[in-house]
Amino acid sequence: MLPRRSLVVLPSLAKPSPLFFFSFFTKFPYNNSHTLRPLLHHHNNKTTITTTSLFDNVSSFSINNHSRYLSTLSATSPIHNPSSSSNTTPTLSKKAMRKARRQSPEGLLKHNLDMCSRHGNLLEALRLYDEARRDGVNLALHHYNVLLYLCALDGERGSNLQRGFDIFQSMVMDKVVPNEATFTSAARIAAAKEDPDMAFDLIKQMKGFGIVPKLRSYGPSLFGFCEKGMAERAYEVDSDMVANGVVAEEAELAAILKVSVTAKHAHKVYETMHRLRAAVRQVSEATAGIIEGWFKCETAAKVGEENWDVRKVKEGVMKGGGGWHGQGWLGSGEWKVVRTQIDGAGICHSCGKKLVSIDIDPKETENFATSLTNLACQKEVKADFVRFQEWLQKYGPFDAVVDGANVGLVSMHTFSFYQLNSVVKQLRQMSPSKRLPLIILHKNRVTGGPAQHPNNKKLLEHWKNSGALYATPPGSNDDWYWLYAAVSCKCLLMTNDEMRDHLFQLLGTTFFPRWKEKHQIRLSVSQRGPTLHMPPPYSIVIQESEKGSWHVPTITGDDLETPRQWLCATRPRDTSL
Repeated sequence: MLPRRSLVVLPSLAKPSPLFFFSFFTKFPYNNSHTLRPLLHHHNNKTTITTTSLFDNVSSFSINNHSRYLSTLSATSPIHNPSSSSNTTPTLSKKAMRKARRQSPEGLLKHNLDMCSRHGNLLEALRLYDEARRDGVNLALHHYNVLLYLCALDGERGSNLQRGFDIFQSMVMDKVVPNEATFTSAARIAAAKEDPDMAFDLIKQMKGFGIVPKLRSYGPSLFGFCEKGMAERAYEVDSDMVANGVVAEEAELAAILKVSVTAKHAHKVYETMHRLRAAVRQVSEATAGIIEGWFKCETAAKVGEENWDVRKVKEGVMKGGGGWHGQGWLGSGEWKVVRTQIDGAGICHSCGKKLVSIDIDPKETENFATSLTNLACQKEVKADFVRFQEWLQKYGPFDAVVDGANVGLVSMHTFSFYQLNSVVKQLRQMSPSKRLPLIILHKNRVTGGPAQHPNNKKLLEHWKNSGALYATPPGSNDDWYWLYAAVSCKCLLMTNDEMRDHLFQLLGTTFFPRWKEKHQIRLSVSQRGPTLHMPPPYSIVIQESEKGSWHVPTITGDDLETPRQWLCATRPRDTSL
C-alpha cells in the first residue's frame, strides 16, 4: 500500500478561483546547506503586498534526507492600484502603442526570453530573469511560462531544477494566473526530479482551476510511474485521462503495456493490446519489441482459456465487425513469435492464417461525410464548395475519383497528361459500369501550361463533355474536393498522397485511417508504364483470431515498394479442437 500524502487544505480554498488567488502544492527538495534559496523580491512603488505571512510556514520546515514536504502556498486577490491618468495625455495610434509595448521593459524581456526559448538557452534566460526581478520589471504569464519551459527542458540533464521551483513560487507571489502550459512545465520539472506523485498532484490542481488537462499534461506523471515500475499508480493516471476525455496515443499506450508486462498483469496487457488496435493500428518498432517480449515471457505462456465458449467468441467477432473478439487470452502453452509478411491475398507467410477485412459501419461513413463537409465549408469559400456538391449530385455517383495533380506528377519532373490519361483508362476498364472516373484538377492545371497543348485540350474537352472533370476554383485546396467526392460516392480514390498533413489530421485518427485503407488506390511507375495497386483485401491492423492467435502490423515497410513486417504470435497446439 503506497503512503498517501498529507495535504493541508484551507476551507477558503475548497473551490479555487483563478480570479482571486492561486494555490499550489510546492515541493521543497533537500538542500545540502539545509537552507532554501531566498526569493528575489519584486519591488513595485505602486503596489504594496505583504508576503511574509505566506512563507511563515515554509521557514519552520526542517529538511533532511529522509523526509518529503509539501506546502500549500496561497495568494489573495491582487491589489489593484492603477495610476491616475491625466486628461492631457495624448492619444497614441495603435501602431505607436504596439511599438511602445515592444520597447517597454516587459516587451524587451518577452523578446529576449523568446530568443532563449528558440535556442534552448536556459542560463541566459535565468540571467534575464534575475535582472528583471532586480529592476522591478512586471513579469506576466508568458514570461513565466517560457522560463518554466526552459527549466523543464534543462531538467532532463538534472540541473537548475530548484530554480524552476523558485520561479514558480515567484509566480505564485505575483498573483499571475496559470494556464495549462504553466502546469505542464511544472509537472515536467517534478518528473525530472523523479517525483511522478507531484506531477500527478499538479494535474489535480489544474482541474481545480477549471483548466482542462491535455495529453502532454499527463505525460510526466504517467511516464514517471511507468519508469519506476509503479503499475497501479500508472493505471490511476490512465483512468484520470479517460475520465477527462484525453485519448492516449502510441507512446502512452506503449508505456502502459511495458509496465503491465513487467508487473505480469496479463489482463492489462490484453486490454492495452486492444487499445493499440483501436487507436494506433500499425505499431512502431519499439512497441513491437514490447509486444514480442510479452509473448516470449513465462507469464504469457501460463495465461489463457483452454476450453473457451466458441459461440461467445464468434458473437464477439460479429459484434466487433471482424478481426477481434475481446474475450481474453485463448489457448495454453508457450507462444511461437516470429517476424513475417502477409501476401497479396492476406495469407500469413508463417502460420498460413488468412487475415480479414474489417467492416466499416455505413452510418460512420455518413457521419464522416457530414464532418468533412462542415470542415471544408470552414476552410474553403463556402459558395464554391456548395457549388461542387450540387455538381456532384448532378453528375455522380462515380466508381472512382482521381487526384489529378498527384497522379500526373508521380515520378515526373513536369505534369503529364499522358500519364494521367493512362491511369484514367485503367480505372475505366476496371469500373463495373465502364464509366470514366471523376478527375479533380485545379483550374490552373486545366487552363495553363501543358493544358494548352492541342492534344491535351482535346482530352480535357472530352472529360468535361463526359461529366468526368471538375476544375477547382483559384485559391482552393483541391484535397477537400477529391476526398469529399470519394467519401460521398462511397468509391475508390486514386492518389499517392499519404494524407498525413494538417488538413487530414483535422479528420481524426479513428475513422479516417480505416476508410483510407479500404479505398485508396496507389500508383507506381516503371518503364512498362503506370501500375495501380488496389487496397489490400485485408485490414492492416492488429488482429486477434477466433482461435487465439495474434497478428500485429508494424510501420516497417509500406506494402508498395517494401513488404510490411508483421508480428505473428501463435500457440503450438490448438486446444479448441
